[in-house]
Amino acid sequence: MTADPGTPTATYRLQLQPAFPFAAAERAVPYLASLGVSHLHLSPVLEAVPGSTHGYDVVDHSTVRADLGGEEGLRALARTARAHGLGLIVDIVPNHMAAPAPERLNAPLWEVLRDGPESAYARWFDIDWQAQGGKVLLPVLGGPLGEEWDRLRIEDGALRYYDHAFPLRPGTEGLPLAELLDAQWYRLGWWRLARTELNYRRFFTISELIAVRVEDPEVFAATHAALLELVRDGVVDGLRIDHPDGLADPEGYLRRLDRAVRAATGDGERGPGGEGEDGGGGRRAAPDVGGGQSTAPEGGGARWTVVEKILARDERLPAAWPVAGTTGYDALHHIDGLFVDPDGLEKLTALYRAFAAPPADLGGDWAATVRRAAHEVVTHELAAEVARLTRTASRICAADPRLRDHAPWALRTAIREVLVRLPVYRPYASVSGPPATDADAVMLRSAAADAREAFTVEQEAQVVRVVRDAALGGLGDGPDHRDFCARFAQTAAALRAKSVEDTAFYRYAPLLSAAEVGGDPGRPAVAPEEFHAFSARRLRDWPATGTVLSTHDTKRSADARARLAALTEGPGWWGRTVEELTRSATAPAPDPHLAWTAWQTALALGPGGHGDAERLVPAVLKAVREAGLRTTWTEQNAAYEAEVTAFLEAGPCAADPSVWAAIDAELDGPARANALGAALLHLTMPGVPDLYMGTERVYTALVDPDNRRPPELGGEPADGPSAEKLLLTRAALNLRREHPGWFGPGSTYTPLLASGPSAEHCVAFLRTDGTDGTDSTDGTDGTDGTDDGAVTVVTRLSRRLAEAGGWSATRLPLPPGRWRDLLTGRTAEGPAALDELLSRLPVALLIRN
Repeated sequence: MTADPGTPTATYRLQLQPAFPFAAAERAVPYLASLGVSHLHLSPVLEAVPGSTHGYDVVDHSTVRADLGGEEGLRALARTARAHGLGLIVDIVPNHMAAPAPERLNAPLWEVLRDGPESAYARWFDIDWQAQGGKVLLPVLGGPLGEEWDRLRIEDGALRYYDHAFPLRPGTEGLPLAELLDAQWYRLGWWRLARTELNYRRFFTISELIAVRVEDPEVFAATHAALLELVRDGVVDGLRIDHPDGLADPEGYLRRLDRAVRAATGDGERGPGGEGEDGGGGRRAAPDVGGGQSTAPEGGGARWTVVEKILARDERLPAAWPVAGTTGYDALHHIDGLFVDPDGLEKLTALYRAFAAPPADLGGDWAATVRRAAHEVVTHELAAEVARLTRTASRICAADPRLRDHAPWALRTAIREVLVRLPVYRPYASVSGPPATDADAVMLRSAAADAREAFTVEQEAQVVRVVRDAALGGLGDGPDHRDFCARFAQTAAALRAKSVEDTAFYRYAPLLSAAEVGGDPGRPAVAPEEFHAFSARRLRDWPATGTVLSTHDTKRSADARARLAALTEGPGWWGRTVEELTRSATAPAPDPHLAWTAWQTALALGPGGHGDAERLVPAVLKAVREAGLRTTWTEQNAAYEAEVTAFLEAGPCAADPSVWAAIDAELDGPARANALGAALLHLTMPGVPDLYMGTERVYTALVDPDNRRPPELGGEPADGPSAEKLLLTRAALNLRREHPGWFGPGSTYTPLLASGPSAEHCVAFLRTDGTDGTDSTDGTDGTDGTDDGAVTVVTRLSRRLAEAGGWSATRLPLPPGRWRDLLTGRTAEGPAALDELLSRLPVALLIRN
């Protein structure tokens, strides 16, 4: 069976920025093609705030970023990539745009600020015009208006404030400043007002990113026309959808996008440079992508599309979504978990609690920490979003006599209490579309039942049912009903991201590698049987879904996490080490929680990077601000942060090299096994692997901006652990490219279970194309058991394995025949002795000899 030619065999993520533009990516194409990937995966390419290092702050959907090389630079990259057998996957941002300085950079927003709700672009942005007296609050002032008054000026027909330039409502140019301000469609406000007064939806809590109403067919058409032209011209071969949970109707958006892509590709293939009619890349009319059925002619086809959906451990991607799957954070969690020793983690957590002594809800207990963080975020950072939901719920109740007499305070309390009890990013419900799934309905009912405990008076607790039913879309089909249902889910997503990933992850710190996007720090360990069940399920349900280990959003790169995971195999040693290191530092740690976090963060940077103050200090300062225990981004405690910096510089950054050498001697072996094992699983398990730039070698990075540094691809010959990882990566990627049927849709996945005293330390599986139905290792299914395929063999918990005496008599069954390891050249037949098979490397990638 041949895999779908439209499905990548592997992608390679490039984080584009002015320091690494299209031309730099084009120069790297020959090297990346030699690795064995099939597609380059580009960060957003549409016009963004000048100098942006990420591209998610889009200002113009009709233009390719000029500071990356513009449209011609992108098309040149596509031509070169295609000449080397590579396609392009592009990251798109449907949820929001930048509210930049100067504001004129975002032309649609500029017109809305000038012309108000009557602007042709008013429908673009998710603005609540019923709040703030019909004005848009712009929280851009450094202090209260009175304190900033003298810094406002009229210049060149605009109202200016530092780098900001705001349009003036026609006819108001000559008014005195006070009258002029009152006459505008916007209100300039102190930035601190955003938390409680903002009346436009934003990305999470970032007021500089204003939400776009892409659910509107006209807005969709305008914001996707340029993208669809690039798809139609063969420049773009697939899509990554950023933050679909921010959308009012994710499924509706994805269906409209699927129809639009099919329509755009229905007129046949074009060259990657846009040759054919108008090969110079001039704009053409966008396809009709409004509502209704697809008008794609015969020959039109979808493009491989994945969504950045963060799934909880037991959550499933909605089956109706017309996508190949997720970007792969669920795979990251299951891979990482294999290398966490559950018994060692329990001991490490006990040592952390004894050392740092955190209160249960401030880092001592995961569930309690999450609940408190959620209450803080929903009450403070998302107060404006909750206020909007409360206003909408009040109108719903006022319009229905049966729902009246629920006070605003009660509605607000019920909204908060239901939101904080949701265990996933958001429910999927709508007023006029498909009803919520049974799982989402049960989840909301459970959250609502628990939320009643926030009320003292039983009758007042009845308001919880109103919020529950409104969130499920069951109270009516009017504008307010639709608005509440959508905004509740969108707020839930923002709450989950800010309370879990951006707060609780930094408070609960026994094992920092467990605090990763899509992870579960309270239960990070994954048993081999759970991993196999997960892999089999994704092959069955989403065979072309994505898999990742490192991204631009991970808190720590895969190799950094592999080093930290090794601590669970030696918790007692690490506990003693942290105590000794903290005690011997020449500057005291401001608190033990900080010391515990700092030493693990330094450890994650690996040999040669432990004492790098330029990378360590910013990462730890970001961690303490996100944790919000003694300093925050908005209420910075300068004295505390100075103490943090002093401790880092006198402790981890100043430790004698012999200290780090001794630590590395303990961890280098298990970290090597973890890193190589995770890399091989990533590249051979079901799904399409996405490699982050530079990770084909040893790559230890911390949270952004550390993980967004311009890459140096190719470069010097690799040696040591980097050479091993590069060898493994090339072998696996080229195998995927040569035999896509073994790994893609239609392939098979068969766990291979070792036998013997150390069997639990081996994870192995067979991948085949399934052409003759062979799925066993002994041919007992009616075949001769001799179809080709690949066998992955990985060592887990290697330190524990060594302490137990090694592999001893442990053996691995293999399908009949002689098998050759692509990494060492060694051959084996089943049952293979693991002490021989894995004597040179802790992993093996076997094919039939």
